[in-house]
Formats: sequence, structure tokens, C-alpha cells
Amino acid sequence: MANKLKNIFLSASIPLKERNPMYYDTADVIAIRDCVSSIAKVVLPECRLVWGGHPSITPLISSILGSVNVNIKEHVHLYQSDYFRQMFPIENKEFSESLIVTDNLGSRDESLDLMRKKMIIDNDFIAGIFVGGMEGVEDEFELFTQSHPEAMVLPIASTGAAALEIYEGGDFDQSLKDDYAYIALFYRLFKDYL
Repeated sequence: MANKLKNIFLSASIPLKERNPMYYDTADVIAIRDCVSSIAKVVLPECRLVWGGHPSITPLISSILGSVNVNIKEHVHLYQSDYFRQMFPIENKEFSESLIVTDNLGSRDESLDLMRKKMIIDNDFIAGIFVGGMEGVEDEFELFTQSHPEAMVLPIASTGAAALEIYEGGDFDQSLKDDYAYIALFYRLFKDYL
């Protein structure tokens, strides 16, 4: 069954005011949390969710696992760079069988580039979902769209931040900006896979 699961990529984070006010000023933290939780509830039972373990996102997905009956090893691929080992969220332990840690190349940027290439280029995806976030979400969007031109691309603009920037730079469905009923939205968007 594991090989038949379709992969869905999630790029998400909650912006930090001190890092980049541009993203923080438009971010809707409640919408980001609700959106990520909804993605996990809708996607995990039928697909494999792949994401980079941002410390603001992994705990949200972890909190959903109790309400969905899935084999974590098969339905989750959590990527982390060893460069950030000291900052791994405690919830990583819950994903120990599906945690993929890429090498620390000495610098933050080189280590992140390696992780993103292994996470995005080395997997096949039916869709990429972009939620909130900062420059990293925009970087992952660029790499994803270059690597998977046939995949569905969903910048959830209602969450603000980088997702809003991506949305405004393209031609996307208005529901990605206006629809906050995330569970119903994702069931509709993924109806052919669920």
C-alpha cells in the first residue's frame, strides 16, 4: 500500500516579527494553524504528507495524529536538516520512523538547500500546498514548481504572509484567498484522490 500512496507537499510556517515584518504583517496565525490542521485531517488518511519540520508546524500535525488512524511510517515523511538538530521540536520523536534527516553542510543556506532538494526534487507529488510562511516558503514554491510542473499548486492566500505573496504573483482560484472552511476546501480540491 505504501507505494500506492500519493504524495502531497506542505510548505508552511508561522512568520516571526523579528525575522521579516513584511510576512508577519499579513499573516493570520489562527488561519495558518487551522489550515495546517485541516490539511492533516483531510490528507493523512488517504495520501502521504511530506514537509520540512518547521518547529511551528510539526506540533500541529502531531496533534492531529490521535484523531486519524494512519500508519505514520507510511503516511508521513518529515524532513529536517541536521544543521538545526538543536532546535528539533520534541514532537519529532513521534515521527521517528518517518523522519529523514539530511546532512549538515556547515552553513545554514547550504544545509537548507540540500534538505529542500532531497525533500522536493527526490519525490513525486500530486500537489504542493503553501501556507503562511516567510522567504523559505517562497523558495520552496519556486523549487516545487520547477521540479513538478504538472502538480496542483495551492498557495492558501487566506493565511497571509508568503502564501499571499505567491497567490498575488500568479493566477489561482479565488477560493484560496476567500475560503476559510479549510476542511471542505481540501475535500473539494482533492476529491479525485480521497
